[in-house]
Amino acid sequence: MGAFRRTRRRGHPRDRGSGPRACECPRGLAAVVRRGAAATCGTLRRLKPDSARTAYAGKLFDVTVERWGEHEREIVEHPGAVAVVAVDTEGLLTLVRQRREAARKHLLELPAGTLEHGERPYDSARRELEEETGLTGGTWRQLAAFYTTPGFCRERMHLFVAHALERGRSSPEADEELEVVRWPANEIATRLHELEDAKTLAGLLLYLHQADASTGL
Repeated sequence: MGAFRRTRRRGHPRDRGSGPRACECPRGLAAVVRRGAAATCGTLRRLKPDSARTAYAGKLFDVTVERWGEHEREIVEHPGAVAVVAVDTEGLLTLVRQRREAARKHLLELPAGTLEHGERPYDSARRELEEETGLTGGTWRQLAAFYTTPGFCRERMHLFVAHALERGRSSPEADEELEVVRWPANEIATRLHELEDAKTLAGLLLYLHQADASTGL
């Protein structure tokens, strides 16, 4: 996921279609239900602060200070993001290693990116995947959507899985230092210890869970 927004590209002809199937609660995962509240995949009533003011307006993020009763909260406003569990026609999972200044290290992650204004998550995921890795086509499905750090940030991550992707030429942004890394998909479970990125761990664990469910394991 780059540091700045990218210019919107025109859709690739192979990208046009009805898109992936809608996200569903994975079978076998127990829904966490609070007394008097909806299940995890349901919609709880929306909460609103008593007041809010913008403390910082950046190129990608804004920070608002919200008042909730007697307390103030600093909230990072985020347009949302996408990430893709990408498996190509050879059965290889594609990851990217990139510099993460906040972590002070290079991290191995799922291909991912920030939503542009008015962009559908599915369209953003296909665009980001092709730009970062050159992978196109394939069969797509949405795995989940979740808040990455709800204690202080409104970023909502839309997670997809894509199979039978075809390799092409990548075109990352000039300020992105990306190394494409490929793992055999059947080695994912034994290599999770190599990862430190939350969305990547969540995405691959969901992918493995659904793969086990489909084989009856």
